[in-house]
Amino acid sequence: MRIKKVLNSSVVLVEDDAHQESILLGKGIGFGQKPGNVIIENQENQVFLPVDNGRSRQILELVNRLPPVMLELAQEIVLDAQRHLNTPLGENLVFVLADHLNFALERIKTGLVITNRVFWEIKSFYPQEFEAGLHAIELVNTRLKVELPEQEAANIAFHLANAQAGSDPDYDAARNAKLIGDIINLVRYSLNRDLNSQSIHTARFITHIKFFVDRFFTDKLLQNDDDLLFEQVRSRYPKELGIALKIKSYLYDKYERILPNEEVTFLVIHIARIARSQE
Repeated sequence: MRIKKVLNSSVVLVEDDAHQESILLGKGIGFGQKPGNVIIENQENQVFLPVDNGRSRQILELVNRLPPVMLELAQEIVLDAQRHLNTPLGENLVFVLADHLNFALERIKTGLVITNRVFWEIKSFYPQEFEAGLHAIELVNTRLKVELPEQEAANIAFHLANAQAGSDPDYDAARNAKLIGDIINLVRYSLNRDLNSQSIHTARFITHIKFFVDRFFTDKLLQNDDDLLFEQVRSRYPKELGIALKIKSYLYDKYERILPNEEVTFLVIHIARIARSQE
């Protein structure tokens, strides 16, 4: 693999023997290099992105206007997040994060404060991603001698959650977190009690709601209506059924989608379980 163009000290455009172009990113990878030099791909500390990717041309333009340090920090954050989350992240994430961090620092310099309206939801429902976000802002603050606020951890967590969705272009972590929060709040208010955030039962309940919201937005709702089971839970858990029907009504009012009885049934069961655990 040979260098075709040095974009900056951290990013080079390379070409293989079949003349396939790729973007290679790594700390100091372009330093002292020139076109024609042979370079060895090292997946341990580099990001490799084929140029036939639909966004690659946009990324090349992005690289040309971003300070190299932003790309280096973003790469370090992504590698650390992959270890923390124990999962691969989307190949474009380094560039997305670099652009985000650059804009965040520009906002700080100008005193512009933008409130993250789903901060609490991201922090509560994506705790691992939020923790990785905290590590990220600590790294940026230490390295650049700045003070990114905790809100930025949620913004970074949002990008990390989206990147885990892989090739699904419709996945939106902020949208999902907002609906999860709305459902959790509806349950809390209906039960007239707070849910213990440290409880394993609450964590399990939130996990069930997260999976439900994923099914809702990907059109994979459970459709096998078991009338016998529905009648059983309606008889046994009338209060919890009322809460589930509120959720059904809310989803119809907001998205004009009717929740199948099977999903209502499982909502009742999960609500009943969390209600009993909080008594």
